[in-house]
Amino acid sequence: MRKSESGFTLIEIMIVVLIIGILLAIAVPNFVKARETSRAKTCISNLKQIDAAKEQWAMDFKKDITNTPVQSDLDTEVAGVSGKYIKTWPTCPSDGSSYPGINAIGVNPICASSYGAPGGTHVLP
Repeated sequence: MRKSESGFTLIEIMIVVLIIGILLAIAVPNFVKARETSRAKTCISNLKQIDAAKEQWAMDFKKDITNTPVQSDLDTEVAGVSGKYIKTWPTCPSDGSSYPGINAIGVNPICASSYGAPGGTHVLP
């Protein structure tokens, strides 16, 4: 009697590798898209934080919608009044760019990232 050899054949191993490859081809683009969506949502959250800090600054110093604060108005103490409306100044998570366009009180702040360009995903609704 011959001893039966056990194990996987080359064809069976190749089929398993093919199935794993197909699953990876489906999953990896979804992970990349989810990561960028998460970065866009974080950037929008940062823009909302800056906008809320502007509004608080305007109320504290009795400013109207035509006034435009600068970054130092929102993140440093001025004349004994705590200007720490933002603890640390945020940056865009997609490319590390800053938020230069604080804008006037009634205007939304903007993102300097290429994603924040007109038609981009990093803009306040």
